[in-house]
Amino acid sequence: MQYRHISVMLEEIIEALNLEKGDHIVDCTLGGAGYTVAIAGKIGEEGRVLSIDLDKLAIENARKLIEEKKINNITLVNDSFRHVGEIAKENFGERKADGIVFDLGLSSAQLDDAARGFSFKIDAPLNMSFGDEIQGEATEKIVNYRREEELTKIFREYGEERFASRIAKGIVQYRKSAGIRTTGQLVEIIKSAIPKRFQSGDIHPATRTFQALRIATNEELQSLEEALKGCLEVLETGARIAVVSFHSLEDRIVKNFFKEESKDCICPPTFPVCACDHRAKLKILTKKPILPSPEETKENPRARSAKLRVAERI
Repeated sequence: MQYRHISVMLEEIIEALNLEKGDHIVDCTLGGAGYTVAIAGKIGEEGRVLSIDLDKLAIENARKLIEEKKINNITLVNDSFRHVGEIAKENFGERKADGIVFDLGLSSAQLDDAARGFSFKIDAPLNMSFGDEIQGEATEKIVNYRREEELTKIFREYGEERFASRIAKGIVQYRKSAGIRTTGQLVEIIKSAIPKRFQSGDIHPATRTFQALRIATNEELQSLEEALKGCLEVLETGARIAVVSFHSLEDRIVKNFFKEESKDCICPPTFPVCACDHRAKLKILTKKPILPSPEETKENPRARSAKLRVAERI
């Protein structure tokens, strides 16, 4: 299967990273290798790109692409980006990274793969794991065994779903008579739970629930928080970190992380003197996130919710 994925804001990413010949760059989200290949060309043969992805399909397709293009300055690693600190140290040794980039979007290949269960448009097994090893809890297990209160919390916090409690109640009621094994079953339950008048418009009624289950299955938010902390350990002074997020939960984590790490003190305002000994490690370069151009969103509608934030290691 060909791995299809259009890299969002590619030109903006290349500019944000401020690349130079010989740089060592980490692409934490290989995907279709768009960023990786473009960066490899900019930094030259004396440079190196370390590209990470938990999805074996992404790794396999990137390997074929790299061989076809005869590129020799890219290293592929099949792992979660939550381990970026350890991965960079293992591959770069004592040398620090000159830039790190994340594209947190779901690829077209993952959405179109019937075996994944990411899409509500395809009736498939209820499996939303990015890799062979599930980071959190299997999607099917979450849906079939979590208590109603727990499901409500997942849908509300991870999906920002206004009908979270109704959907959770519908799931619990359904599974009393039958197990929920496919995305098709889940979609019908969601549609039955959401009032008809709220099911019109561009957004499919199952969108937020599927997002929530995907995030829970892959521990996406926890992984992102760990990865951002790991980046600080391996970034060279003056090096930049660029993150493209696609929903408010991710963007909030990136925004708050950059904000906290750009301060010399993170003590509560009630403290009379600083007791944390925290020192700023980042300089924020994007006070407001960079958005894709109208031309890009027209060509690639999935880019419309993208936000790019950039910071520099100090």
